[in-house]
This record gives sequence, C-alpha cells and structure tokens, in this order.
Amino acid sequence: MSYPWEYDPSHNTKVFHDRLDELEELLNQRQFDKIRQRIQLIEVQDTAELLEGLAKATQILFFRTLPRKTASAVFAYLSQPAKEELISHLSDEDSLHLVKSLEADDRAAFLDELPAAIVKTLTQKLPHEQLREVQLLLGYPADSVGRVMRPDYVAIHKDWTIQYALDYLKDLNQDATRLNTLFVLDEDNILLDALHIRKLALARDSSDLIADLMDHKVIFIEATENQEKAVEMMQHYDLNSLPVVDIDGELVGMVTVDDILDIAEAETTKDFHKMGSVGVINFSISEASPVLLYRKRIGWLILLVFVNIFAGLAIATFEDTITAVVALVFFLPLIIGSSGNAGSQASTLMVRSLATGDVELRDWGRLIIKEVSVAAALGITMGIAIASIGYWRGGWDLAAVVALSMVAVVIVGSLMGMSLPFLLSKLKIDPATASAPLITSMADILGILIYFSIAVAILPTSG
Repeated sequence: MSYPWEYDPSHNTKVFHDRLDELEELLNQRQFDKIRQRIQLIEVQDTAELLEGLAKATQILFFRTLPRKTASAVFAYLSQPAKEELISHLSDEDSLHLVKSLEADDRAAFLDELPAAIVKTLTQKLPHEQLREVQLLLGYPADSVGRVMRPDYVAIHKDWTIQYALDYLKDLNQDATRLNTLFVLDEDNILLDALHIRKLALARDSSDLIADLMDHKVIFIEATENQEKAVEMMQHYDLNSLPVVDIDGELVGMVTVDDILDIAEAETTKDFHKMGSVGVINFSISEASPVLLYRKRIGWLILLVFVNIFAGLAIATFEDTITAVVALVFFLPLIIGSSGNAGSQASTLMVRSLATGDVELRDWGRLIIKEVSVAAALGITMGIAIASIGYWRGGWDLAAVVALSMVAVVIVGSLMGMSLPFLLSKLKIDPATASAPLITSMADILGILIYFSIAVAILPTSG
C-alpha cells in the first residue's frame, strides 16, 4: 500500500483520511518502524492532527511509537483535551519530559487547565527556572498579555559594542526566530529600544556601541493589558514581536506572531459564541456531551422566551385593529423580520469594528448620523418594494402603512443594533454580548408597536 506522505499544501480531506487509514493499519500490524518512516516525511503539526484523528485507544499507542524528540514537538501542537488524555496514560517521568519541552507560555496554559493533584505532582519536579516562569505567567489575570507572553526574550545592553553583541548572540542556544528582534535594556533592565538583528549584521563599524543604532521608537505593551490590545497593536504597527513590560517599564517578556494568531482566533471564536447567545465555549464541539451543550445554550434561550412574551403582548394590544384589517397579519412577519434583520446587521458590524479597534466610543455621534442616512435609504428601498404588494392586498391606505412601517422599523432596528454595542462598551461590558438573537427580539417588539401604531393612525377602519 502506498500513499502520498510528502507535504501536501492543499491538505485535502482524501489525503488526510488516507493517511489515517494507513496509520491505523500499520498500528494494528505493529509495524512501528514503517510508522516512524512515514512520520519523518510530514510536519509535526500534521502529525498532531493525524494523532487527534485516531481513535482514543489508538492515540496512546501511536504517540508511544514516535521518537522522543518528535513526540515532544507533536505534543506542543495538540489540543488541551488531547494533551490531558495522553498525560493520564503516561508515566510521571514521561509526562514531566513533555511538560518541560513546552514553551513557557504553553506550559503555563497547559498546567492551568489540569486538575490540582496532577499540577502539584508535575510542578514539584520542574526545574526551578521553569517553575518560576509558570508562577510568573499564572500570576497575571486570565485575559491579560502576561498570560501569553514568552519570558525567554533576547536582550542586549546599550553600552555593548556591536561586535560584543554579535559574539553574545552566537553563544546563545536560542530558536532563530527569537533572534530576529533584540531588545535593548539599560542597567536596570528598563526597555529602551528594539532592534532587528539585520541592523547589527550590516553595521559598518563593529566597534560602535549599540546605543548608536537606537532610534528610541520602540512599541511595547504592559503585561496587565488585555490580550486583544496586543492583537490590535501588532496588526496596526505590523510587528513580528511585541515587548511586554511591567508597570515600571522593566522588560518581562514578549508576544510573537504565532501567539497573536492564537489569541485572535480565540477572541474571534469567543465573540461569535457570544453573538450566537451560547456563552463562551472553550471545548471541542465534536467531543462535547449533549448535556454540556444543553447547559451552554438553554440559559439564553429561556431568557429570549420571556423577552418574546412582550412581542405577544404587543400584538394582543392591537387585537381590534387586526380584526378590522386582517390583511395586516399578512405583512407582520415581513415587517418585524426586517426590523430584526436590520438590527442584527448593524450590531454585527459595530461589535466587530469595536473588537478590531476600527471604531472607538468617541465615534458614536459621527456614526449614528451615518447610520440614520444608511438605514433610511435601506428602509425607503424596502418600503417601495413592498408598497405594491400592500396596494394589491388593501389599497393605497395599506400600501402607505406597510411602506412607512418598513422605513421606520429599519431605521429604529439599525439604530438599536448600532447603539447597544457602544452602550455596553461604555459600561465596560463586552460588546459581543449584544448578540444577534437579543437584538432581533428587541427589534421585533419595537417593530410590532411601530407597525400597528402607524396602522391605527392611517387606516380608516381601525380604532
């Protein structure tokens, strides 16, 4: 049997499942040498994905088959549940080796999710320096930059000569990617600047001081800042790494591009979950139990049930109007649906813009004027579109009711959807809480009141 194990940038589903099938067959046949040969042909990230695609009972056998160095690299790319599952089946010595092989920030994040008894066993045997790093990172708030920073940065001093700095870098046992940006410190470890290694390599006179290369334009972030702020700054300034300082300006770590990608993915996922009214989900949907998914979703749904009761009460208030002009019922789903949809659209745009830093609280006044004009144009267009249907169902009076109602509900729904995220931000609440279902339900209630109020005012047979 032969399969294309070389790196495939398309990583299509067929190739992935072919590899899984062959792995399972080789494992069943206990052909461990062939497995090791296959694994040498692909990246460790792909190996980690293949491992998680195997049945749980087979994952342990496959992982034990890997060379120790490869196993450590693969372990770093596994999901938290997969790491915990492996650790539970390995000896204390093997578990400790894997934990020690993780990057400092990954090690802290992994230990933070483990049961206390396992953490105690592992941390008692960690080298002092690694234990200190774990305690440092876990000492910061959960969503802070300090939790995800890497404390193993490369620092040089301003009074070093360029040649001395280059010799120092040659002696370091560091990942090459860490050497791209060098952080310049003073005698008190206060951050002064950040230099690309290219500046040192291309310097004409190696006897010059590091201070001669500095421009003092370093961009940095405090360790207690929210992780989303780090994402914004690295995107805005197009940085490969961002130095992290404490309140006194002392360098304590750095955030790198791969950290930022993980943070951005996690924050975007969290916002989508909140906007879908399911709360924050930090587990795999495919492996979650029905009971857990039920608990995550039922709270908001029950709340929205009670919110929508007000929509029923609003309709009941206009029973006489509905009885007099039954044709109004024909347009009711259309009117309230348009109100909710407009609100949901505006809310989604504002939540995302606030999250990315594209807009700020001070922009509310300018944006609300723009939103009124856009919503009015949308409402007029939609009103004209349904006016002819209104005329066909009940004449000019009904056409006027549905057209005016459409304009009004789209404007009101849009303004509500745009304003609520700003209000929540002002109250220091995550604007993603302005979820689409909540905005839709609130806009539905207002849409009903607006629609029937206009009907009462215009239709001669009503009231």
